[in-house]
Amino acid sequence: QVQLVESGGGLAQPGGSLRLSCAASGFSFSTAPMAWFRRGAGTERELVARLNPSGGVTMYADSVKGRFTISRDNGKNMVYLQMNNLKPEDTDVYFCNALKTFYSTRLLGSWGQGTQVTVSS
Repeated sequence: QVQLVESGGGLAQPGGSLRLSCAASGFSFSTAPMAWFRRGAGTERELVARLNPSGGVTMYADSVKGRFTISRDNGKNMVYLQMNNLKPEDTDVYFCNALKTFYSTRLLGSWGQGTQVTVSS
């Protein structure tokens, strides 16, 4: 059973940084593309960053490009999101998940609880 546990959220000032972590289990982590999402204003979560199994290929939403960095540690079954130069519009609940393929939005697991990020002065 896929389990995903996000952590690292909190309160940051505009221009500040946070590092989110996601502990994954219940599937073949080292062969799965991983992604970070945020709840967003619509009915579907917004995919903000994705990473291929080796960690060598990444893609970012335009809204976070140049500010966020996704990475992974396959030895620890962990995926991270380094968030720099945070903006108030980054305030949201952030989730990680495994993708069925790198270019797909189909997910391997259900959602975890997420971690709240609040950017405010």
